Amino acid sequence: MSTKGSITFLLGGARSGKSSHAQNLAEATGKSVTFLATAQALDEEMSVRIQKHRAERPASWETLELPCDIASHSQQIRSSVVILDCVTLLVSNLMMQFVKDELVEETPFLLAVQQEIEEIIVVIREREQDWFLISNEVGLGLVPPYPMGRVYRDALGWANQRLAREADHVLFMVAGIPMTVK
Repeated sequence: MSTKGSITFLLGGARSGKSSHAQNLAEATGKSVTFLATAQALDEEMSVRIQKHRAERPASWETLELPCDIASHSQQIRSSVVILDCVTLLVSNLMMQFVKDELVEETPFLLAVQQEIEEIIVVIREREQDWFLISNEVGLGLVPPYPMGRVYRDALGWANQRLAREADHVLFMVAGIPMTVK
């Protein structure tokens, strides 16, 4: 596999400064940026959040709203730098495709997550772009008390491990402070 594209993987808890730091790093390159947003405006509160985040990004950045299936849309990305914000919601969006009667069909869901992540890695390594991938670290909290939460935590944990292994740089954000992991 080619290793043309670079990956900087930013992990941390909710509101730890991951997105802001990734945006600062991307802006500092002085290159063109595409922002891949995985959030979906499924309720009013999320709509407000999305609008706020849009307003915080430079107007010159292209934004693509892609809840999943990132690799199949990669030809639309013409910039030198890409921010994928975030893997956390990407995995959640995939999970919702496999929910029936309030339970997750675990095996097909996990396979879908693996396929999505592997396809993203292939796209990055085939192209000459710098990618900043953002995800929440959910393994530091309590074990979720319900099956759907445990399946989600496990899938995101696997995705985070896979991306961290592949990444050229891994940063862990704590209270807005980046700590270099790799």
